[in-house]
Amino acid sequence: MILNIAAYHFVHVESPETLATWVRERAEALSLRGTVLVAGEGINVFLAGDESAIHDFLADLRTDERFANIVVKFSRSSTQPFARMKVKVKPEIISFRRDGASPLGQRAPAIEPSTLARWLQQGHDDTGKRVVMLDTRNAQEVEYGTFAGALTLPIAKFTDLPQALAPHRDTLADATVVSFCTGGIRCEKAALWMREDGMDNVLQLDGGILGYFEHVGANGYDGHCFVFDDRVALDPQLQPLVDPA
Repeated sequence: MILNIAAYHFVHVESPETLATWVRERAEALSLRGTVLVAGEGINVFLAGDESAIHDFLADLRTDERFANIVVKFSRSSTQPFARMKVKVKPEIISFRRDGASPLGQRAPAIEPSTLARWLQQGHDDTGKRVVMLDTRNAQEVEYGTFAGALTLPIAKFTDLPQALAPHRDTLADATVVSFCTGGIRCEKAALWMREDGMDNVLQLDGGILGYFEHVGANGYDGHCFVFDDRVALDPQLQPLVDPA
């Protein structure tokens, strides 16, 4: 079995090029494949390989105090879902291009999967307010699945979100809004930006959909979660829609 990991961590990186070189050399030495994005704001990791090699990579990464607390989501496949190893230096580890969206100084309040599952079951949050799930992913991803009744936006890329959200802001004012995405990175930026932009009723789903699947399964979610490799999407048991040959 191949062990797949998805992880990100927002932290100041003084020399993204130096970090990218280390990641590339270490991943290739361990015969790992996947995509790693590095920027001045942190790292975004999608890797797959032999289980011991993945754990060796993570152990080495965590010796760097900047990444000692990186949170990792695991899944498995019978074959390698990535064709090659790619490491890129980018302006952002997820492109949003909005002021007030950097989690380096602070992050938006987060809700744990177990609490969200309870809210969805009871139909409101713990203060009695209605809960609106806000999908920050693009339309192609949403087609594979989303939370039941979620507000989805007709966007092709993450940078389109502010404009697409604008017509809905007034109708969300009386709700507790939970921003969600695949693994947490987009909803973390989106929730922080929305709060900085005056929507103080927004939370982020800690760990995104994959973290939700890991901790509570399908509760309130319909379908699969699109992922960015040859598995195409994962079901709530973290099993691939397509097991690449």
